[in-house]
Amino acid sequence: MPLENRVDPFGKLLADPARGGLFGNRGGKFHRDDRTLGSRRFVSKAWICCVLSFKGRQRDVWGRYYTELFFLDEPTALAAGHRPCFECRRAEATAFAEQFPIGAGRAKAGEMDERLHRERLETDGRSKRLHPVSLDDLPDGAFVTIEGTESFAVRGKSLLRWSPGGYLGRVPRPSGRAMMLTPPASMKVLARGYEPHWHESAAVP
Repeated sequence: MPLENRVDPFGKLLADPARGGLFGNRGGKFHRDDRTLGSRRFVSKAWICCVLSFKGRQRDVWGRYYTELFFLDEPTALAAGHRPCFECRRAEATAFAEQFPIGAGRAKAGEMDERLHRERLETDGRSKRLHPVSLDDLPDGAFVTIEGTESFAVRGKSLLRWSPGGYLGRVPRPSGRAMMLTPPASMKVLARGYEPHWHESAAVP
């Protein structure tokens, strides 16, 4: 039985057998010893996304140390409120920090975590925070929801419908308003040229 360790663009945790393209965590262990979930969905404000393999390390998934989470790709992770890891994805994390909108110079990890935490969750600390936007103004990699249930990644002139196993086709990007899932700070990083790692199903035909 798959664990509830797949993250969707809303930041929810799902049980799905599809393999993710990136993994990450939310600051530590929040699963029970029997590898089930209680009410908690994070430990700290440091939500990161990592490579699947790094220096030959082996993990006992949902074991003693932290709750491993898996993402279809990086746009999905950014939409859920995660950022690149400075240990296993240093080049990407540095590029992300250099474009992060927080004054002059490169943002520090703690500064990014504080801002992303405000932008990814409502004040109750649990509900996903949505941001009204114009679809015309969004960069590639930003995620939106139009009906409030399905999620779509912006890719050129198209919207890609998300699923745990890959993107299920594309529809023309409409004009008008939508609710953005990606935190505004991460959206600005994308708009400034950060290139996220996409799932192969998002390839431009």
